[in-house]
Amino acid sequence: MYNNSNLHLILGGARSGKSRLAQQRAEQWLQSNNAGGLSYLATATAGDEEMSSRIARHQGDRGQHWQTIEEPIALAEALDASPKSHCVLVDCLTLWLSNCIHEGVWAREREALMQRVDQRRNNSENNAAPWIFVSNEVGSGIVPLGQLSREFMDAAGWLHQALAERADSVTLAIAGLPLTVK
Repeated sequence: MYNNSNLHLILGGARSGKSRLAQQRAEQWLQSNNAGGLSYLATATAGDEEMSSRIARHQGDRGQHWQTIEEPIALAEALDASPKSHCVLVDCLTLWLSNCIHEGVWAREREALMQRVDQRRNNSENNAAPWIFVSNEVGSGIVPLGQLSREFMDAAGWLHQALAERADSVTLAIAGLPLTVK
């Protein structure tokens, strides 16, 4: 069931059902409103054939009523440019994090996102269409041996904590089932 809040964070492991859950929540929001639309803000890039197939499958799962925005780096700017009447589903934050680390812009882009989220929460955007962020929960396993992997895991954990603090709702997807955390 759709929870009428402004900022959602949905976390889960690989194949946990987090993207499907986020899409269902966005579509429920659309059904419960007389106006508005749906935007899918994709952070993935098709670097190989398998990823191209994965992206095509996700696109096929969404209906024609979805507007797709592709932005692998400038997430805050893309959120600013998205239609204010649209529920925006961002999928996924950990791919965005990887892109930003690879390009050497992580600190700047993280700060821009946090400023944008804070601005939205502190200003008159409380009645705005919701934003739903999807991310991989990577902190439940062992600490990786490699430095870059540890830096990624740490950055993802800190990002999740910062967004969870600001979010109206946080859900953990496990085996396709939602577990309400906040």
